[in-house]
Amino acid sequence: MLFLHETHQVIGRHEDAFEVAFRDEWMPTLGRDDSARLLYFLHHAHGTGVSYNVITITAIRDGAAWEGLVRRIDGGNLAKWAERVDGLRHDVTAKLLVPLRWSPLQQVDLASVPTEPCEREPSIFMEDTVWPYEGKLEEYVERSGNHYAREMAQRKEAGAALLEIQASFRTAFGSHKRREIVLWQKLTKPKALAPLVGREVPAEYKLPGTWMNDALEVRDRWESKLLRTASWSPLF
Repeated sequence: MLFLHETHQVIGRHEDAFEVAFRDEWMPTLGRDDSARLLYFLHHAHGTGVSYNVITITAIRDGAAWEGLVRRIDGGNLAKWAERVDGLRHDVTAKLLVPLRWSPLQQVDLASVPTEPCEREPSIFMEDTVWPYEGKLEEYVERSGNHYAREMAQRKEAGAALLEIQASFRTAFGSHKRREIVLWQKLTKPKALAPLVGREVPAEYKLPGTWMNDALEVRDRWESKLLRTASWSPLF
């Protein structure tokens, strides 16, 4: 299964129209067969990054379904929709993702994903994009699964987890300028967010044996984004 991750730089005046285009057209159009589904529509929270950024994640059954979707956008029944949406944004950056072997999410039952809007309370996700050192990608994948994922699972069992890993991905070969890791984590305790950004990481979290320290052997650059689901996002 493939996951299409898109970062849309929306024109501020067209923010609402852009959301309507995905809610009322993209989502139900994909729902006409079981080859693809919109999973998430999220706003990059104001004050935490570039203004009017929107993140969408679309699940695609396989390579053949991806090719079919491309042809529909390039000259098929989605061409006019794509042209209109391009007029609502400054730019879009896309990448194809595949799950890491330790990712909790491996497959999606596409037929079970909602294709009509349903209002819910928004959720907040932290999306971490990681750039492992050159030549260290596979080592990062292995160590992050054996160390970081296990550490987060232990915190969850103890009731002390701020974040819950729901998925982990890598960019598919040939789909991006450099291989990346994307960690998809739901914020389970929103009230704990202020202390997280309001003070430095405690020293005990940086000691040898912690992921904060040991991961420096395989990477030292990553980017975190706080994303809020739209109230109608299929998954939340």
